[in-house]
Amino acid sequence: MTNKIQVGIIGYGNLGKGAEAAIQQQADMELVAVFSRRGEIEIQDKNAKALHIDEAKDYQGKIDVMILCGGSATDLPDQTPQFTNMFNTVDSFDTHANIPEHFSKVDKVAQESGNISVISVGWDPGMFSMNRVMSEAILAEGNTYTFWGKGLSQGHSDAVRRVEGVKAGVQYTLPSEEVMEQVRQGENPDASKSERHKRECFVVLEAGADAAIVENTIKTMPNYFDEYETAVHFISEEELNENHSNMPHGGFVIHSGATGEEKHNQVIEYSLNLESNPEFTASVLVAYARAAYRLSQEGQQGAKTIYDIGPGYIHPASPAALRKGYL
Repeated sequence: MTNKIQVGIIGYGNLGKGAEAAIQQQADMELVAVFSRRGEIEIQDKNAKALHIDEAKDYQGKIDVMILCGGSATDLPDQTPQFTNMFNTVDSFDTHANIPEHFSKVDKVAQESGNISVISVGWDPGMFSMNRVMSEAILAEGNTYTFWGKGLSQGHSDAVRRVEGVKAGVQYTLPSEEVMEQVRQGENPDASKSERHKRECFVVLEAGADAAIVENTIKTMPNYFDEYETAVHFISEEELNENHSNMPHGGFVIHSGATGEEKHNQVIEYSLNLESNPEFTASVLVAYARAAYRLSQEGQQGAKTIYDIGPGYIHPASPAALRKGYL
């Protein structure tokens, strides 16, 4: 009988593959199965099963935490409540404007089923969210700025690919270097998020699709592109595969504040430089799967966010080992 945390994965795209790899790096976790709409897919872990998503219900009681690796646009709004009814879950729902609604919906199911669901974890929302709150709590007088990129956004790329007429596509987020430097100098510029970033899309059209309609649909998409300067480039599938197959990303959270009567300038900066966006996001999901398991073992239930979970819950070491080795 194993004492390892038994983990399942829903979805086997880039995020699901990243979760599988991350689980293999965790000594206290074991992958039980990957569930996909495609059924018996080829996975890397030969000790785990690859099954159709409809078979997940048969694994209640056999999986401690289910990591949900679908997209935020159409998958997670339905899948997180669905699977939270059966399992403890973790998701990376990243449509910021809809997080309160998503939380309420999932919390209701989690409370009724007695499970834990950790929603909206990754690096933003997730690690960046934590740093925004910590910075503002410490430096009450000041402004927080978040810059994303340059990098490929999984959530926005997924939203592009869901547009009718799009065969394939990616989206890059480009930060304003000028505004970032102003923030670092303590100038506190009045720059909106749309002034801090631009969005750039590279799209392969389906045969017969109207490029003008596709471009307008992307540029006017609520919560994704409508507030930003967005460029849409139509390219061949060969060019997409050759030049846009890697998934780098990263960004900065910078809080510029002042303290004391003399208003001393204080700047907090947190940054990420990611060679693989999905693998890093998946690694965060796996760490919070450990937290979901531990919270469940304590008898807790309901939906949680990164604000509700102390960092000790996500680290494999015991509280005593953390106090001795890290504090």
